[in-house]
Amino acid sequence: MNEENQIYFIDSDQLPPAALERKHRLENDPSSRTDIMAYLPGQQVLESDIKDRVIAAMDAYQPEAYTEADVRRALASDRCTVTDFQALLSPAAAPFLEKMARRAELETQRHFGNTVYLFTPLYIANYCQNYCVYCGFNCYNNIARRKLNPAEIEHEMKVIADSGMEEVLILTGESRLQSDVPYIGDAVKTARKYFRNIGVEIYPLNVDEYRYLHECGCDYVTVFQETYDRVKYEQLHLLGHKRVWPYRFDAQERALMGGMRGAGFSALLGLSDWHKDAFASAFHVYLINRKYPHAELSLSCPRLRPIVNNGRINPRDVGERELCQILCAYRIFLPFVGITVSSRESASFRNGIAKICATKISAGVSTGIGDHEAKYTGSEEKDTGDEQFEIQDGRSIKTMYKDMQDGGLQPVLNDYLYL
Repeated sequence: MNEENQIYFIDSDQLPPAALERKHRLENDPSSRTDIMAYLPGQQVLESDIKDRVIAAMDAYQPEAYTEADVRRALASDRCTVTDFQALLSPAAAPFLEKMARRAELETQRHFGNTVYLFTPLYIANYCQNYCVYCGFNCYNNIARRKLNPAEIEHEMKVIADSGMEEVLILTGESRLQSDVPYIGDAVKTARKYFRNIGVEIYPLNVDEYRYLHECGCDYVTVFQETYDRVKYEQLHLLGHKRVWPYRFDAQERALMGGMRGAGFSALLGLSDWHKDAFASAFHVYLINRKYPHAELSLSCPRLRPIVNNGRINPRDVGERELCQILCAYRIFLPFVGITVSSRESASFRNGIAKICATKISAGVSTGIGDHEAKYTGSEEKDTGDEQFEIQDGRSIKTMYKDMQDGGLQPVLNDYLYL
């Protein structure tokens, strides 16, 4: 691991000696790690060319090669091409942020009106079998682990539903041992009693497993590629099934093949060169859309946030201006795609970006395990699990709804009916 990445390492002084020794070996001896491009037993391989096309395009993309003239040409074009999009993500586009925002706002109004969708994430377990050095859930981080039982899951869902929310995103740590597919499927079945739209953000699955979750009532799947940079990915993901880069890459396509209505894509901004990661994320969506035109696709734009046992983790070179540039470029390139801005960002940023290009925001958020009742009602916290990362915007659903209305937007809790 080079010096640039040392900032990400988790403090883990309380690990058992054997675990600490293995952690140090993984960090310092690359030969002890598996090949990130080699599939593990049981992982389904897709015969799809999308992965190779994204890799080739990302490797060829040189952000510094674009000029002011390229940016002006992109903003003047009625249809944003892949080359135009690359120009809008380049350093040359930074001085044109206001013009990009105006163009993005027009595209958003054209395709989404003045609506903004609200949802709540629900973490039901934080056990993980991966060693991702920037993540609070990673298997070598000394945190309070927790897995909700069926009754606790239903109670949390009822608390959320009573707040007025109609869409929930179910999340777990990436552990098949602690959060197997039947456990997640049962949570989805319970969620169907309380919510109109249900998504999952879990470890990648095979097509038949995604089909099972869809039959349980799941509507869409979100998977963060984290970074499309294979070199940096290998440096940051040292152990576990998540280390297999191509299996993670193809997750959304497998989900759509399994019958899911929609899929979400993202890179975790700040892990690598944001210009290339943002380009690869959107180009991935672009190619999936051409192959699966019926699918509802979305992009997220999370940035690194401090975590338990390492408060130093923050995004490099991705400030709010850069984030705004990315989001506006996304909207101009893919005007029909949903864009989600999470509670990692401040209330003021989310209020502003929702008027320009974001179409979906979270509210009433907790990234801990089993603490929605305490946060929603002010009651005493019971046995809870530690959070994955710190959030910046902790507004309740009621406050968020009012703030969006006061900003001239129409909050939407659900727009999908089952017949």
